Amino acid sequence: MNGEYYQESNGPTDSYAAISQVDRLQSEPESIRKWREEQMERLEALDANSRKQEAEWKEKAIKELEEWYARQDEQLQKTKANNRAAEEAFVNDIDESSPGTEWERVARLCDFNPKSSKQAKDVSRMRSVLT
Repeated sequence: MNGEYYQESNGPTDSYAAISQVDRLQSEPESIRKWREEQMERLEALDANSRKQEAEWKEKAIKELEEWYARQDEQLQKTKANNRAAEEAFVNDIDESSPGTEWERVARLCDFNPKSSKQAKDVSRMRSVLT
């Protein structure tokens, strides 16, 4: 019933367009038509290959990103643990305020090692006084 009211066609509905398309196909040499088909096949293969490669890159990027987040989280946990331990040691050190240990704490906080000193001054006398 729809065929009576609506004509179905696979090509152009205008008769002039259909004639011009047939003329173009007839006037096109066989070698050009063959080249055009091969070119379309090559382009489709390249498109499929690029889509495949893009999907692989996305998978690889997602995997690397997850690994990076895991490393960052691990490093953050280690840093938190180290900071908590250092804070606990510092608080314990502050609480140890027995008489006569103040200068030992000062000597511990000062770096009197001549090898690590960036200055070329002689601090041996000061070291002997403090210890």
